[in-house]
Amino acid sequence: MSSVTAHNSPATDARADSAPAGPPAGRPSILDRVPGFAHPTDRFVFGWAIALLVANIGIVATGGAVRLTKSGLGCPTWPRCTAESVVPHAELGIHGVIEFGNRMLTWVLTVIAIATVVAIWRRRPVERFNRRLSVLLGLGIPFQGVIGGITVLTDLNPWVVALHFLLSMALVSGAAWLVYRLRYPRGSSDTPGSAGLVARLGRDLSWLIYVTTWAATYLGTVVTGSGPHAGDENAPRNGLDPANATQLHADAVFILLGATVALVIGARAAKLGQYRTSVMFLGLLLLQGLIGAIQYATDLPIALVIAHMTGSALLVAGATWLVISFSRSNDDSAAENVSEQAAR
Repeated sequence: MSSVTAHNSPATDARADSAPAGPPAGRPSILDRVPGFAHPTDRFVFGWAIALLVANIGIVATGGAVRLTKSGLGCPTWPRCTAESVVPHAELGIHGVIEFGNRMLTWVLTVIAIATVVAIWRRRPVERFNRRLSVLLGLGIPFQGVIGGITVLTDLNPWVVALHFLLSMALVSGAAWLVYRLRYPRGSSDTPGSAGLVARLGRDLSWLIYVTTWAATYLGTVVTGSGPHAGDENAPRNGLDPANATQLHADAVFILLGATVALVIGARAAKLGQYRTSVMFLGLLLLQGLIGAIQYATDLPIALVIAHMTGSALLVAGATWLVISFSRSNDDSAAENVSEQAAR
């Protein structure tokens, strides 16, 4: 999960600032008059992808604030706030304002997603996979909104709430994937290709880390659904024992920690290019674990729970970056070997 600004080179910056050929000549569209969209540069498209990733992580935090302030039913129905009104009225109080405000943020995210899709589709040369991925992410946002509406209509059923959160994590992962692909186009990666057994083990460990990150995230939603922050006082719980659910979540985190430490040690010993990325992920994981331990020991204060939820989104983004980095590096190495054999 290395910083996306970390591996800049003059060649990359020059490519980003170049004015590439835009869409095919023809009748001018309104987008031809919009700054940046007429002939999108690499830097312009990359900026929108970053905005999409940040917005998807941000809405995880605001959605958590809705639940933690017991505002999940601040607007008692969906898609309208009440049966009579689209917007909250005074009788709903601050909870109605908080819930309605979070719903409005979905529109902000939608605008960013549309801008990202348009920028990628107008970029030349065409990268079909990036086009499809951006459209998929864009379509995921209204779908996620519908799931959010179902959580309201089911009175914050904990399993539906968990699905809502996990879909947000999927959008975060997809956005991180898009950012990586734009930062390192086809034929390049953030690290040089690495061959050999150690590199392959590193790739396998990165996949274990990615899968375990998702397992820990899911079990975190199970913990939430069993505890005091599943919703307001009247919201249903999942009926599981909070202590047992917390222990399962902690077990998954310990497996994740062990795999990450092994990856860091192996990357350091083999001098793999992903060593720095692995260390950064380990640091993020340790910070997330510390926040989780403190929130558990201090009876789940709202601020720490929101920080922990945001940390979960950052971990998913980091695990995505890590696994793509290792997979891309191995693919590049394999391609180089094939080229060398063909040259002989």
